[in-house]
Amino acid sequence: MNPVIAVVGAGFSGSMAALHLLSALPRPWSVLLCERAGSFGRGLAYGTDAPAHLLNLRAANMSAYPDQPEHFSAWLAALPEDDRSGIVAMPAGTFAPRALYGRYLAELLTQGVVAEGAPRLHLVHDAVTDLVPVADGYSLRTEGGAAYSVAGAVLAMGNLTGPGAPPSRHRLDPWRPEAFGRLHPDRPVLVVGTGLTMVDAVASLRGRGFSGRIVALSRRGLVPSVHAPTRPWPVPDLRADDLASLTRLTRRIRAEIATARRAGRDWRDVIDALRPIIGYLWRSLPGPERARFLRHLRPFWDVHRHRAAPPAAAAIAAEIAAGRLSVRAGRILAIADGPGGAAVTIRPRHGGADETLAAQGIVDATGIGRIDETGDPLLRRLVLRGLARPDAFGLGLAAGDDYRLRATRPGRLWTLGPLLRGTLWECVAVPDIRSQAAEVAALVATEVDGLPAARRQAV
Repeated sequence: MNPVIAVVGAGFSGSMAALHLLSALPRPWSVLLCERAGSFGRGLAYGTDAPAHLLNLRAANMSAYPDQPEHFSAWLAALPEDDRSGIVAMPAGTFAPRALYGRYLAELLTQGVVAEGAPRLHLVHDAVTDLVPVADGYSLRTEGGAAYSVAGAVLAMGNLTGPGAPPSRHRLDPWRPEAFGRLHPDRPVLVVGTGLTMVDAVASLRGRGFSGRIVALSRRGLVPSVHAPTRPWPVPDLRADDLASLTRLTRRIRAEIATARRAGRDWRDVIDALRPIIGYLWRSLPGPERARFLRHLRPFWDVHRHRAAPPAAAAIAAEIAAGRLSVRAGRILAIADGPGGAAVTIRPRHGGADETLAAQGIVDATGIGRIDETGDPLLRRLVLRGLARPDAFGLGLAAGDDYRLRATRPGRLWTLGPLLRGTLWECVAVPDIRSQAAEVAALVATEVDGLPAARRQAV
């Protein structure tokens, strides 16, 4: 059989890595795409069926291929009219339901599997639990007991889940909203987190028929900004002293926004202009300054950089205006579980007496976890074995400019997407990940081109 490169994870990151590897790898190399979830191509982000869960980026920015920017827009336009009912077109752009995007990715993978000639994309519906080094690569082990010989692997597991905070038996998973329909309308629900996951959670709660009060809590009580029409703005000309400290860099970006406003432009134009250089900015800041960013500025950056689709933002604004949703700034001091709910003690951010909220359920919308919090058996074993190590901030995995894992025992292991957050920072949006996938595929193909073609794999 053909020599193989494995891709672990088949959400957007893994799907893009697999598709670009198919194009880049020389024959007879093939790709083993492994996914533990229920379907390929969807992941958590695009596995939802709720029509109110819209993409947070315009359709024009969601093509799977950097060199075909209209690919997804053209796919949407070709859909039958009955399938296009959830698509929202407005001055800020066209926003499609995430379920449609999951379908788009699944179709691309199907095309890869049934491409002409001998199949080169093989799907493994099982959780990868280990990559054991062997003489010519790795033995990939799965939860179901299968083993595959691979020459190397690309880790593309997407966002890490957190430790399951807050600790309560009444905790609700925003990505499994089936239990939302059993909630009582006379008792409040607490949502921990006020970012884009909160926006989705509120939509799911309402979509499942919950009509009661919702309280959303985060340290700063910030909600995502909304998308609006934008125009191109030149990339700011940053000097070395601008990158010497977070304070100087922030002051320089604010000055650029002020210049844009005087020209009748929107702050979003400037923030969007930073996209091509965000990785450079992150790596250029000294380590202590990056740590300051994570402690103090990260929430403010997130709500301006990662915006909500206008219909989703309008729904949140309407909930707040009607008093059905309360967004609070504070932190949880204690949770006391009872038989029908939890008594949650909250300390407001800006002073005042502690408060106790009797919540029937607590939705965990805290977002992305850290590498030291993950329960993923593969990542834990790779770290323990010295094949991988956390980045300097513990957000993901340490990797070089070539996407190869930095470890005490380096090998043919690469990563991309959210696992590179501590290395590149801006690596969670489709435009960033699709470019990374193309770059990773080219680097992997260059390396394996010199390996013996006699490498064998039973698939």
